Amino acid sequence: MNALETSRDRRRGGPGLEGRCRPRGPQSFLYAGALPGSLLLCLFLATGCGDATGDTPDTEQAAASVRPGIQVLLRDSLHLVRDRRVGLITNHTGLVPSRERPGDPAAARSSIDVLAEAPQVELVALFGPEHGIRGDAEAGERVESGMDPRTGVPIHSLYGATRRPSPESLDGVEVLVFDMQDVGARFYTYVSTMAYAMEAAGAAGIPFVVVDRPNPIRGDVVQGNVLDPSFATFVGLYPVPMRHGMTVGELARMIVGEFGVEVELHVVPMDGWDPTSVWAATELPWVAPSPNLPSVASALAYPGTCLFEGTPLSVGRGTEQAFQWVGAPWLDGAALAEAMNGYGIDGVRFEAVRFTPENPGDGKFGGVEVQGVRFVSESTDYDAPRAAVALLVEARVASGDRWSWNQAHFDRLAGTDSLRLGLEAGLGLEELTAGWPAQQAAFKARRAPYLLYRD
Repeated sequence: MNALETSRDRRRGGPGLEGRCRPRGPQSFLYAGALPGSLLLCLFLATGCGDATGDTPDTEQAAASVRPGIQVLLRDSLHLVRDRRVGLITNHTGLVPSRERPGDPAAARSSIDVLAEAPQVELVALFGPEHGIRGDAEAGERVESGMDPRTGVPIHSLYGATRRPSPESLDGVEVLVFDMQDVGARFYTYVSTMAYAMEAAGAAGIPFVVVDRPNPIRGDVVQGNVLDPSFATFVGLYPVPMRHGMTVGELARMIVGEFGVEVELHVVPMDGWDPTSVWAATELPWVAPSPNLPSVASALAYPGTCLFEGTPLSVGRGTEQAFQWVGAPWLDGAALAEAMNGYGIDGVRFEAVRFTPENPGDGKFGGVEVQGVRFVSESTDYDAPRAAVALLVEARVASGDRWSWNQAHFDRLAGTDSLRLGLEAGLGLEELTAGWPAQQAAFKARRAPYLLYRD
């Protein structure tokens, strides 16, 4: 049976789903078709069938508006891991929500435990990214390998001696599964971990399964510049914008189709996700994907304020509102807020703030009160990258001779040296961002074949 025939059978509820299911509608199954690249891409969506754990469709549908890919895998696509030795790339964000309390993270279960207990699945290896398998390590902190105390499954660090699964760690693994919550920004390293793992799986001849999760800052908004490939690093591997508007599953498809990674890729999409919706509409539990992204408000600002990691200013690491505010002891917060509000950037306003970082992971101003501005979102589509560039213009002037660059790091985050060079040349916001709309339009056209959640 060829791939297209398999797709048609699944649409009919035939052999592809063991004849068990009747699709809910025309979007119940999405088939990638002939994508660029040489590899078959199989996509499975929920079809309303009973699952391996005996849950009923009515109970689960009443519980939450969105089912993440891990639930869809267990309910409708278990054949991807059944009777196989499974390696799982995950961390504390890989949660299976409770039916009774879907929005409560304390009631959710780890995908580690759920897969370990799933019938006919043998979980043999775990792989932990930056911040570790439990998500409590600071940015850049080396993560050690170890053993999961609950399951006894070995944990291989992907943020220590290596950032790729080694051939030895994949020995005996028959399928590699990725389940982590991304934040929708180019700088966030979980997607880089996924890409490196895809390469390793391809080299080892192991299928790679991405169980998809929502983009918490929406899937319909694209903002910021597109990375120049000559500046590709672990904090930005591919030419995508600062805010890319894609899920990890969609990015995995694009990595295969556009960026040359060869692997047998299977994407298990979510059921019920609307890319235009805000996080609260998913009714899924929010857990901080890393120590300094405590809320969706921080995630919304992060595609812009992360640029200040390459400057002497604090982004609020060591506070409860990290990445929502930026400051330094020498700044005048009120004057800076007035200047920023003068730009009239839609959907966001700026408040003067004082905050004191405590044991900040970046070492900036620990125990010292700083002044600055806070990004106060009035809309979930406000342009944080553009706002951050405006703040770079204003803060650099206000800092005088206290300003400096961590040049290599800033350019890595910016995905170019042209932003820094333009700031040094005294260019204003409009000149610094003039090329962004064309870059974004080209990216949207390039990503279009890989999107899963559009009508």
